[in-house]
Amino acid sequence: MSFFKALAASTLVATAVPAFAQEQLSIATGGTGGVYYPIGGGLAEIINAQVEGYSATAEVTGASVENMGLIATGDADMALALADTVAQAYNGTGRFEGQQLPMVRGLASVYANMVQIVALESSGITSLEDLRGKRVSVGAPGSGTEVNADAILQANGITYDDIDEQRLNFNETADALANGDIDAGFWSVGAPTSSILNLATTQSIVMIELTEAELTAAREADATFAVTTLPGGSYTGIDGDTTVLGIPNVLVVSSEMSDDLAYAITRAMFENIADLQAVHPAANETTVEFTMTATPVPLHPGAIRYYEEIGADIPDALRP
Repeated sequence: MSFFKALAASTLVATAVPAFAQEQLSIATGGTGGVYYPIGGGLAEIINAQVEGYSATAEVTGASVENMGLIATGDADMALALADTVAQAYNGTGRFEGQQLPMVRGLASVYANMVQIVALESSGITSLEDLRGKRVSVGAPGSGTEVNADAILQANGITYDDIDEQRLNFNETADALANGDIDAGFWSVGAPTSSILNLATTQSIVMIELTEAELTAAREADATFAVTTLPGGSYTGIDGDTTVLGIPNVLVVSSEMSDDLAYAITRAMFENIADLQAVHPAANETTVEFTMTATPVPLHPGAIRYYEEIGADIPDALRP
């Protein structure tokens, strides 16, 4: 269990200090340059306003892999994580080989990440193959971005032996590109994301598009990948649509959370979804239908109660 002890020791930065002695809930998110953090903050505000007796805060973390460990140790009550990482944790595969987390339950799937591979136009990098021999940020340690980057690279015959991998968070990756300290970086995040937006205002960037064969190889290696489109105009200088890999993000909890609390959080989120959408446009994808098709683990019984109450068609695979 040393893996989880190490995760539990990670520094968590609270966004706010509650004013009243309510029961505290923590939401493990990611770095401040991504989408998890604002989405988690928006969900915390909804809980604070709508779920009586509870006060929630969004926490800065290393994202998906670390977040699953925090759920396992009880150091986070809720967490956002990529679907492939959630599935690996639940099944004890991949990064969680020998560390199965059968207590993981879903409340909802909130939006799909887009795996965005960015380089400066001046680098001359235009393809995945061009990354060989280059300095490449594959994401922060314990992040879903690194899980995705590793899967895409390996599926296409590129290992860490072929690149100079750097493990940087989103803001660090953008800064390192701007400063010439790296040549390219992976982001697995909702689009548009602030760190790339800021980079594109001062630098001419390119978005690396995978070939049809590369997309197919990645999807064969990881069934949670889907092909999607990054709309042109999402970032300054990227005028055309870019075909990228997408992967759902899941709001997860422990099976030990009470049914009443899981019900109340799920209901509050969907009944106030406009408030979450106002925080970040990625929440436009947060629908009951998306949850039923994109969630890779069973739903919490409290969440199921809400979905049954509104007449949702719940697949058998999502029932514990």
